[in-house]
Amino acid sequence: QVQLQESGPGLVKPSQTLSLSCTVSGGSITSNYYYWSWIRQPPGKGLEWIAYINSGGTTYYNPSLKSRTSISRDTSKNQFTLQLSSVTPEDTAVYYCARVPTGELSTVKLGGRAGSWGQGTQVTVSS
Repeated sequence: QVQLQESGPGLVKPSQTLSLSCTVSGGSITSNYYYWSWIRQPPGKGLEWIAYINSGGTTYYNPSLKSRTSISRDTSKNQFTLQLSSVTPEDTAVYYCARVPTGELSTVKLGGRAGSWGQGTQVTVSS
């Protein structure tokens, strides 16, 4: 019964930093066996995995986005966050957070959907 909820501004200006939080209930972000992930989907396009943080705080990023992506967590709030800097209109998408079982990470990295996902939040990059 784990639930994930994305939150953050729905509108970001170009060159600014996109910042989103994922609040988790019904499970701990320090639990082993999961990758706590961010994924996005531009309208009409496929899913793109962004990054994960695991139970011990280890992070990993999609190489195509690594240079401007940061994922972190606040264990006291049972939240993990995404920051994407220097955004452009091409970063407009629905952003999802997800709890991905360790054996399913490859599926998500390849654009599939596995694990428990939030409902997603629309982020528009526009001036």
